Parts: sequence; C-alpha cells; structure tokens
Amino acid sequence: MGRIVIGTSSWADQGFIDEWYPPGLARRDLLAHYAGHFDGVEVNSTFYGVPGTATVRRWVQQTPEGFRFDWKLHRLLSRHAGALDSLPGDLRDDVDTTPKGRVRLDDDLELELVRRTLAAAAPLAEAGRLSSFLLQLTPAFVPPKHELDELAGLVEALAPHPVAIEVRHRAWLSREHLEATLGWLEEHGAAFVGVDAPQGKPATMLPPVDAVTLPELAYLRAHGRNAHGWVHGRSVAERFGHRYDDAELGEITGRAQALAEEAQEVRLMFNNNRGSDAPVAAQRARELLGQAVAA
Repeated sequence: MGRIVIGTSSWADQGFIDEWYPPGLARRDLLAHYAGHFDGVEVNSTFYGVPGTATVRRWVQQTPEGFRFDWKLHRLLSRHAGALDSLPGDLRDDVDTTPKGRVRLDDDLELELVRRTLAAAAPLAEAGRLSSFLLQLTPAFVPPKHELDELAGLVEALAPHPVAIEVRHRAWLSREHLEATLGWLEEHGAAFVGVDAPQGKPATMLPPVDAVTLPELAYLRAHGRNAHGWVHGRSVAERFGHRYDDAELGEITGRAQALAEEAQEVRLMFNNNRGSDAPVAAQRARELLGQAVAA
C-alpha cells in the first residue's frame, strides 16, 4: 500500500483562522501550527501570483521534515482569465491583453511564468518538500475546442517535478474521451486528479472517477457536496462549504485506499472551504484511516 497524505487546500483561509486555529494565533505561526496536525497542504496563493523566494524559504523553516507542499499553478497557466496585476510587475508592459484587460497567454509568457515559478519554488524542491505542481484547469478548457496537447509544453517545462492535472468539465471523462484523457496523462507523465463533488446536470459536476496515471503520485480533491452552492454560490464558502459526515468520509477514504494499491503516494486534499469544514474533515479522515492525529 502506498502512503496516503491528507491535508487541506490552503492553510490560511479566513474561515480556518476564525474557527479552527487557536484564538489570537499570529498569522506568521499559522503554517507551523497546521503542520503539527497534517503532513501536506496545497498552496492556494500561488494561483493568484508568484511568491518571492524569501516567503517560500519561510515555509520550509516553519514545517518539519516529511511535510510537503502541492503548488497550485498560476491562473494563467491553468488557462483561467487573469488581469495584469496577477503578473509580476516587470512583465506587465510586454504582454498582450483583451479589450477587457485580460492577459492573453502565449508561448513566451508561459515559459517565463514557468521559469519564475520554478525559481520561486526552488527552496521547496531543494529541501525535498515539493510534492507536485497542481494544474486546475478552467471549465472553459473543453474538447473539442481545446486539446490536452496544448498542455504538453507546460508539463515538459516543469519536469522533473510531477504535474497533477484536474479537468473541470465532465466531457473529458465521458465515454467518448475518458480513455484518451487518461492515456494522454500517462503518456506525458502527469497525474490525474480525481474529485469528490456534488452530482447533478451542470458540466462542472464531475463523476467520481479515479485513476493512477503516474505510479509515483495519485491525487484526490474533496470539494464538498453542496449542489445548490456549487451552482448559485458567489463566494468560496458558499460554493464549497460542506460538513462531510462519516459515511461520506468513508467513501472518500475508501477511494484513497484503492488508489494507494497502485500508487506510491496518494494526496487527499479537502477543499470544502467554509469555516472549519476542511480541517475538521481532514482530521476525521485521518482518524478513519487509523492515522495519528495531533491534539
């Protein structure tokens, strides 16, 4: 059986601070406290901008050996719309934008963002703390309008670090495309990201498909099961807020265990971010798997 690492999709969410961390804990101490309870975390802030290396060095200093990070790639790399201010300041004068001020990603900008991402993440990589780069695609990235081959250069440029790819339109997992989707990921050495999400008609509600396309790494993200919030919510808390019960967590941990039969490591990350929903679910999932949970 491979190792199952459980964590959450951020450590500094305001809901965590309000409801889960000890009252009055300084922001500079959040990560160290979090790392006393979990062995891994997704870095969400990197979706919005590339951090400085000094910041990333502090992440290493504040966490113990064996704790590892999954780095969520910049929104432009994941084909989301992005404003100029999401880019480093010195890049903003040399990029093309739409009439609405959204940045148009081209090959040169992609490579420069990759270069800066690798430089920023170097302290994690050098300390053996970088688990993967997480690429959460926009739901607008859908076949046949787009092809996964559009991501080949990005995956190659980030090598040898693994890239975990989460598709967000169910067409990729349809009977017509599923085999080709998983085959492409396996061929290009990328990890498929399975999800736990609400079920319904919207194309962004993906079925519970699991697969190991990279033997070293399998990935499962738990987004909650709040179907109404998924469709109508405006804030993160409204869209993803969900308090998993033990039966639901049993299903999710069972999926992680099945993946661990094929992969060396499984990353199980809870993104049901409303108040303390995510860390509470992550701690209970550890208990259900018989993992030690810090008091």
